[in-house]
Amino acid sequence: MTAADMTGADRIVLIIGGGSGIGETTGHLMRARGWRVAIADRDSAAATRVASVLGGYGLAMDIAVEAEVERGAVAIEEKFGPVYGMVVAAAMFQDVLPPDKLPMAVWDRTLQVNLTGTYLANRAFGTRMARRGAGSIVNIASIAALGSMPVHAYGTSKAAVVSLTRNLAGEWGRAGVRVNAVSPGSTLVPRVEERLKSGRYAADPGTFTALGRMVRPNEVAEAIEFLASDRASAITGINLVVDAGWHVASTWAQHGGVRPAPKRD
Repeated sequence: MTAADMTGADRIVLIIGGGSGIGETTGHLMRARGWRVAIADRDSAAATRVASVLGGYGLAMDIAVEAEVERGAVAIEEKFGPVYGMVVAAAMFQDVLPPDKLPMAVWDRTLQVNLTGTYLANRAFGTRMARRGAGSIVNIASIAALGSMPVHAYGTSKAAVVSLTRNLAGEWGRAGVRVNAVSPGSTLVPRVEERLKSGRYAADPGTFTALGRMVRPNEVAEAIEFLASDRASAITGINLVVDAGWHVASTWAQHGGVRPAPKRD
């Protein structure tokens, strides 16, 4: 079957980091939209659990390990089918630390997972897509890539992911492969909800957004599925920000903050 022969039901999407959080939510949405879903995650039990619910294929994969990525690419395409879409949602986070307190081991591992891992996944699956003449990749970056934050390793790695996305969009465009990024703002995944409950945030991130709230996981998933789908067939090399207006409103603090909504009649 060639790319031109594929229907929506034939198209396989691989979600790396799909065992939890935004990746898991995206898997459910894409399955509901007719995609066949493969789940890869460092947590093999989580990958198997989500894939089983979605009627898909699950496997363990540490995207920071080149051999694991290549083995995974071979296994998925032999046992489940050719991957048309890929979402790279796996990431390593870090604590808020000044440079002199940030261990180099944390710096190295964060860049190895977030940047090198994204590159390895793009290289393994994007090259296969290019040979077939069709495919769509969505890399997950972050609003930390767009502004200044005290997460030096994480922010740097995600800014590099945005640059990598643009480079690969140019590399594979004539081969029929689109490569885009999505940068979520603070999103109400379980990890963030736990931080809100425990008081690890100095303030509710929603107070710094134009919409006055945080992002919901399904809102990020909608953006991802759109870019992966043929509805975005002329879109490549972009970074779609899904942040409830954090980027436009965060600098309003020096002017008293975003204005409240007017009273309704």
